[in-house]
Amino acid sequence: MGRHKTLEDFRAEIDKCVKCGACQAQCAVYKSLRRESTVARGKIAIAEALLDKELPLGERFVLDMSQCLLCGSCHDKCPNLVPTEEIVMAARREIAQRQGLSSFGKVLTGVLKRPKLMDVLAKAGGRLEKLAFRKIPDHSGLRLRFPVPFIARERSLPEFTTHPLRERVPEYLAGRADASLTAFFSGCMIQYSYPQVGEALARIFRFLDLPLWLPPQQGCCGLPAQAAGDAATVDALADANVAAFAGREIGQVVTACASCNAGIGKHYREMGGSCAVLGNKVEDVHRFLVRQGLVEKLQQLPRQQERVRVTYHDPCHLRTQGITAEPRALLKALPQVEFVEMEGADRCCGLGGTFSVYHYDTSRQIGSRKADGIAASGAALVATACPGCMLQLQDSINHAGLATRVCHVLELVAQALPAEGFESDPIPTKEDCP
Repeated sequence: MGRHKTLEDFRAEIDKCVKCGACQAQCAVYKSLRRESTVARGKIAIAEALLDKELPLGERFVLDMSQCLLCGSCHDKCPNLVPTEEIVMAARREIAQRQGLSSFGKVLTGVLKRPKLMDVLAKAGGRLEKLAFRKIPDHSGLRLRFPVPFIARERSLPEFTTHPLRERVPEYLAGRADASLTAFFSGCMIQYSYPQVGEALARIFRFLDLPLWLPPQQGCCGLPAQAAGDAATVDALADANVAAFAGREIGQVVTACASCNAGIGKHYREMGGSCAVLGNKVEDVHRFLVRQGLVEKLQQLPRQQERVRVTYHDPCHLRTQGITAEPRALLKALPQVEFVEMEGADRCCGLGGTFSVYHYDTSRQIGSRKADGIAASGAALVATACPGCMLQLQDSINHAGLATRVCHVLELVAQALPAEGFESDPIPTKEDCP
């Protein structure tokens, strides 16, 4: 077996599904479409029929396997812990191997494999956004003025940046000598769409006097290619990232994107070899910061009389790893925040990566249910820990006509700290690192 399991490799897991239907109550897609093929037990039955040659790999099979958010909610409640998410991704690899990638899949993975092209496209988008977009409303993202391939006309999008994160934050920030070097995997969306999140992370590390390294050659984590079924692109991106993080003695690799955490963490560990070595060092930044005593330091800051009401959305890729308490602990410790829980905080927002591209209407329905919970909370801000969720939540909020704004947990943390600029420090050699 290679780096990626085939559908046949999951035969034993597929046989564990007893078709009990516990997954049905958890599936956000099923709640919108009410079709058995959209729920986990339906997909398991379809995959089993394909393996037993009772079902052809036709258009209906492709559609059924595309109608999955890969959120892991079904696995959480499954009595036999059937890994439906992994089985669906294996099915998508089977589709890509036999039929090739979809048009969108080809464009997506073609760009992901070329970081320099991503730079060019992001900067060009930043310069052309006034022609292509209009702000609705002023406080939110941008909405398309005319159709762009693969993107719904009514979709709200974040502004493109003409200055990616690597042009805003130095490659290396020095810290106290007894601290191990932390590498930051920024991911595509923080690099190009939400660079303020990366800037916030750098400010927090400066406040804690911790050394931070932002490897300049890093690229996409590969999760979008995973979702598209493109194993070859996943392999190429993984090898490039392993090389980008080599050469320095690092204690951990932190992520501020839940999807990237799964991409270079969970999936790299499953790939084995040098990928697993890197994957084993990956840690969610919120969990890391709590370990560093940041909650206690925040609690020592003077409390503000007028505080903003903030609620929190659990990204699926953190929720399935049990990372739910740490982001909330940071928010509750902030002097300018009044934290309030919202109903359904742990429910998927409806993005699902490529799902929202292929099935935007369904994605929007799922997002509307999330917006109902946000409205009921009375929060002025929705904080989360995933840029993809930020995009989807703001889109759902805009469609609901709410004035609520979405932000990253790290932005609020950095806001509470003393303002400090970034001086470029000399990058240590491997021998210099503790």
